[in-house]
Amino acid sequence: MTRTDERLGAGRWIAAAEAPAATVTTAHELRTADGAAVTGLLRVVPGARTVVCLMHPRQDVSHHVLVPELLARGLAVWTQGSRSVNNDLALVHEQTLLDVAAGQRFLRDRGFEHVVTLGHSGGGTLFAYYHQQAGLAPGDRVATTPAGRPAGLADAELPLPDGAVFMAPHPGQGALLARLIDPSVTDESDPLSVDPDLDPYDPANGFAPPGESSSYAPAFVERYRRAQLARIARIDARARELADEAAAARRRSTGSGDPRDRRAALVPRVLLVHRTDADLRSVDLSLDANERPYGSLFGRRPDLTNSGLVGFGRLSTPDAWLSTWSVNATRADFLRCAPGVAVPTLLVELTGDQACFPADVRAMAGALGAGDLTVRSVRGTHFGGAIAQGEPTGASLAAAEIGGWLADRFPTADPGTAGRGSR
Repeated sequence: MTRTDERLGAGRWIAAAEAPAATVTTAHELRTADGAAVTGLLRVVPGARTVVCLMHPRQDVSHHVLVPELLARGLAVWTQGSRSVNNDLALVHEQTLLDVAAGQRFLRDRGFEHVVTLGHSGGGTLFAYYHQQAGLAPGDRVATTPAGRPAGLADAELPLPDGAVFMAPHPGQGALLARLIDPSVTDESDPLSVDPDLDPYDPANGFAPPGESSSYAPAFVERYRRAQLARIARIDARARELADEAAAARRRSTGSGDPRDRRAALVPRVLLVHRTDADLRSVDLSLDANERPYGSLFGRRPDLTNSGLVGFGRLSTPDAWLSTWSVNATRADFLRCAPGVAVPTLLVELTGDQACFPADVRAMAGALGAGDLTVRSVRGTHFGGAIAQGEPTGASLAAAEIGGWLADRFPTADPGTAGRGSR
C-alpha cells in the first residue's frame, strides 16, 4: 500500500490495493537503440494475453496505483523507467522515445498478443509522441532534437502498440510550464525579483487569502498569460545561445589535441528557472472550473511552493529545456501528436484534475486520430485521489472504466477475469 500524505492537497500519494497472490514479478534491464540502459518490471498473472505499459518521462511508475487494479483484471503490467527517471536535468524527449521503443520490442518478443500503452499525466504526452512517431515511415520521423542533435529515430525499430489509454494526461511539459511559470520574475538571476503588476500572489491583482478562491479580472488574466509566453521566449533565447555554444565547443574538440578544447566541450551549461508554480487556476477556481481542490500539483499553498526548490523545469540543460520545457520548441505536445494516435483509444478525464482541465479534455478528444475513441469522466484528482473524504478514489473509478474498455477490445484468456475489480 502506498502511504497517504495529508500534507499534499494534490493527493499525490493514495492508497493502493494489493496485487493478486498469483502475480509473478520479474525485473529486466534493456538496451535502447542508442545504447542506453533502461529498466522495467514485468508483472504477469496466469492467462494474461494483453500487457499494459505504464511509463513517465521523468518519474518512477513501478508502484503506480493502477498496477494491482489491472493485474486483478487478468492483465499483465509493464512499468518502465526512462534514462532520466527521477532526474530530468537532461531529459530529451526524442531520446525517451528510444527508451519506450526498447520496452515495446521486449514485450513483443515475450509473445503477448496485445500491447497497450497507458499514459497518466506526463506519460500521456510521452506515449502520444511515441504513437505519432511509430506510425510514420522511418524517413518521415523527427530527424533531430530541437537543439539540433541527431534524434536516431529513423534508424530505430519503433513497434506500434495495439491500443492507447490516456488517464488525466496533461498537455505536455512545455504547455504545462507555459501555464505555471511566474511572469513577474524580472531578473532570471534573482529568485526574489518581481514586477508587482504581474505578481499572481499580490492581493492588488486579485489574490485572496490562501485557501480562499482568488478572483482575477479577465484583463489581468490575458496580460498575465501573454507575459508568461514572453518569459518562456526569453529563456528559449538563452537556451539557444548555450546550445550553440556547446555545439561549437564540440566541433572544436573533434580531432583537437588541445585539452582546453575538450574541457570546453564538457563544461555543464545549465538553466536555473525560478518560480514555476504560478498557474492562476490553482488559486482561482472559477477559471476553467471543474471539481478540483484549491492548490497546485505541489500542495495547498502555491503562493509558497512557487518560491521553493520543487517545481517543473527548475533545472535543465539547454537541450532538455528546448526538447521538454519550451512550449515553442518541444515536439512532445499532446495536441500536436494526438492526430497520429490511430489505434483504439480511451481518454479518461478526472473531474478534479489540477493539470488537465475541461478545455484540455475537449481539445484532446477533438484532436485524437483514433476512429475507435472513447471518452469517459470519473470523479477524482490528478493523481487519482478522491475528491471528497469517504468517496472511492479517482484511481479505482478510472480502473473500472479502463478495465471494461480493455476487456471489450483485448479479452483475457479467462473470460471470468475480465472486468473483475480489485475491491
